[in-house]
Amino acid sequence: MSSGDITSYGRFEIAARAITDTLRSQNASKSLLSPKVLIICGSGLGGIAKILHGETVKIPYANIPGFKESTVSGHEGCLLFGKIGANDVPVVCMVGRLHYYEGYDFADATFPIRVVAVLGVRLLIATNACGGVNETYKPGDLMVINDHINLPGLAGNHPLRGPNFDEMGPRFPAMSDAYDFDLRLKFFNAVKKLGIERSIHEGIYTYCCGPSFETRAECRLIRSFGGDTVGMSTVPEILVARHCSMRCFGLSLVTNNVLSDPPPSAREASARGWTAEQVGNQSAGRTSHAEVLKEGQAASEDVNVIMKAFINELTDNT
Repeated sequence: MSSGDITSYGRFEIAARAITDTLRSQNASKSLLSPKVLIICGSGLGGIAKILHGETVKIPYANIPGFKESTVSGHEGCLLFGKIGANDVPVVCMVGRLHYYEGYDFADATFPIRVVAVLGVRLLIATNACGGVNETYKPGDLMVINDHINLPGLAGNHPLRGPNFDEMGPRFPAMSDAYDFDLRLKFFNAVKKLGIERSIHEGIYTYCCGPSFETRAECRLIRSFGGDTVGMSTVPEILVARHCSMRCFGLSLVTNNVLSDPPPSAREASARGWTAEQVGNQSAGRTSHAEVLKEGQAASEDVNVIMKAFINELTDNT
């Protein structure tokens, strides 16, 4: 018997069976019953689902045993099955992800990853909206993730904490190769072939739990650690996907530049006899969720074109 909780493991099988039954009840083709790729559509990037063609089947999270419901604006909360590209690559999209900050624990937030692993998915594409910590990054830029910093994990808040599911992966999975090099190369080759002019970087994504955006001091700390971007998702999903032996690719859309300069000193202002009006508006430049969604919409066309070309190259031998 596994050292993991067999009852909990059975939850993944129950959910996977419910999904399969729903697909069959809607006369889905054989390829949709065996999707090759899971695509997680991040904030403002739900439009990726629009590149699916032909037959599609939508299953709301509420209809899947064990799935929690997405509560964030811009996250529909469903699995969408379909095909992408001339090669008809079968995929399943998470149109809206689940977050720790919504009040779900990591097991709930990453539950869909384990369920699609039971369905046979072996490749994860995770997208997100993020803040640009690297001072050369601008809003609207994209960043291919080649590594991450898991700040909650360093403090012991880790999605693999607890009994291990030996049926799915090892107790101590390596993460030095979490972001697959061959997939990153295929992505950049697709971009080059398409002639996309949008700036696309490659760098390190830093995970913070949220839901508050980072303070100025926290942004300086992240920059000193080597983080290029910061966000509130993706890393828990990558950790669980790698535990399930999935190959992983991550793409971040920079929606804003973080504020990292120290705030003005009230002590100095008092000594100089300055008023708050003379010091200036301290709310200027701060981040909002509306800004995140706006940048996502502006970048969606390029992202969709690139993703279609990239995913079309993911053959059975990939």
